[in-house]
Amino acid sequence: MRLSVAALALLSVAGAQAQTSTPYPQRPVRIIVNVSAGGGVDALARIAAQHYSALWGQPFVVDNRTGAGGSIGVELVAKAAPDGYTLLVSSSTVITTAALKPQNYDPVRDLTAVTKLTSNPYIVCVAPQLPVNNIRELIALAKTKPGGMSFASAGIGSIVHMGAELLTVMAQTPMTHVPYKGVSDAYPAVVSGQVDWMIGSPISALPFIKSNRMRGIAVTSAVRSKAMPELPTVAESGLPGYDVVAWFGMLAPTGTPPAIIERLQREAKRALNMPEVLRRMEIEGTDVVGNEARQFGAEVKAEYEKWRALVKKTGMKS
Repeated sequence: MRLSVAALALLSVAGAQAQTSTPYPQRPVRIIVNVSAGGGVDALARIAAQHYSALWGQPFVVDNRTGAGGSIGVELVAKAAPDGYTLLVSSSTVITTAALKPQNYDPVRDLTAVTKLTSNPYIVCVAPQLPVNNIRELIALAKTKPGGMSFASAGIGSIVHMGAELLTVMAQTPMTHVPYKGVSDAYPAVVSGQVDWMIGSPISALPFIKSNRMRGIAVTSAVRSKAMPELPTVAESGLPGYDVVAWFGMLAPTGTPPAIIERLQREAKRALNMPEVLRRMEIEGTDVVGNEARQFGAEVKAEYEKWRALVKKTGMKS
C-alpha cells in the first residue's frame, strides 16, 4: 500500500489543527515495524507516525527491524520500557510466529494491545482446471484422495499457511502443504496446476482471479467482504465457525499507561479515517478498524490460543 505525499501532508494538517497540550510525548517516540519498508504494515505505521508527530509536536520515527520472521522487532518492543516511547506495528504474524515456535517473548503476556488498524479477509483460490466451484466441492474432492490434494503458502507459519491448515483440520480431510518463499512463487504454482489451491490476500489474488488464471471460491472471514460480496464465506459454504482474517495492529510493552494507550488508539483511528486513506483501503479490499485496546487485546488472546491449539493438533513445525 502506497499513499501520496499529498495524503500524508493532509494528515499533518489535520493533526496540527487538533493539537492539544499534553504531557505525552516529551521526547521522540520510536515505532518498530518488524518487516521491511514499503509494504502495507510499513505504510500504516507511517500514516500513524505522521499524524502523531503533527498532533503532539514530537517526532514519531518508524524503525524497520526485520529478521527471524519478524520476531526480532517484536522482541525489541516486548523488552522495552513500558513508557509509551517504543511501539510496535505488526501484522498478525506477531501471533502466528509465537504459536508455531516458542520465542523470547509471549505476545499476550509481554505486549499490550493499542488498536487493530485494519483487517481484511483472504480468498480461497483454486487452480483453474480443478473441478470445484465452492468449499463443499473442494472438500468432497479431497476426501476421494486423502492426502493427495495440495495447497500452497507463502511460507511455514504464515497466516495463509495457518488458515489453510485450519480449513483442512475443520474439514477432517488431510491435504499436503507446499510452502514457497513468497506469494510470487506460490501463485504461479496454483495457476499452472502444480498445486491445487491456496489462500491469498485480495490485493495479490484478485489480478489472477479477474484474468481467469485462478478461481476464487470463498472468503475466509466470518462475514462476506464488502469488496467481494459475490463470494460466500468458508463458514456458510460448509465449515461453520471458520474465521480467518489478516490484520495490522499497534501494540506496546505491557505496563504502558492506559491514558497513553487510549490517546494512541483514538488518534490512530482518526488518521485512518482520512478520505484518501479510506479510498485506498477500499481499493485494496481492506477495512479500517481502529477499535479500542480492550477489544483488540481480547482478539489477540483468542487468536493466539486458536493457533496454539492448531499447532498442537497438527504437530506443525517451523
